[in-house]
Amino acid sequence: MAIVNATDETFATETGSGLVLADFWAPWCGPCKMIGPVLEELDSEMGDKVKIVKLNVDDNQATAGQFGVMSIPTLLLFKDGEVIDTVVGFQPKEALEARINQHA
Repeated sequence: MAIVNATDETFATETGSGLVLADFWAPWCGPCKMIGPVLEELDSEMGDKVKIVKLNVDDNQATAGQFGVMSIPTLLLFKDGEVIDTVVGFQPKEALEARINQHA
C-alpha cells in the first residue's frame, strides 16, 4: 500500500475503515522531515496491517483543528474512524511499530 496524502475533503474517507496511522505534518517542520522515512519503512513492512495517511496542516487547517492538533508531528491512530492512540513528536520506528501492533 502506498502512503496517501489526504485533504480536509478526503480525510474522513481515508481514515474511516480499518487501522489507519494519520501523520499531521508541515513542510517547514524539522521533526516531520525526520519521521517521513520512518513512515515509508512502516508502510513497506506493515502496509497489510495499517494504512498511512499524511495531512499537511498548513493546507488543511480544518481537519487539524477538528482533532486538536497543536504541535507537529502529531500521529493519530484510527480504528474504523475512531482515534485510539495519539503520538506527539518524533518517535523511532520500533516505538511506532509497537503501538500499531497493540491494535492490529
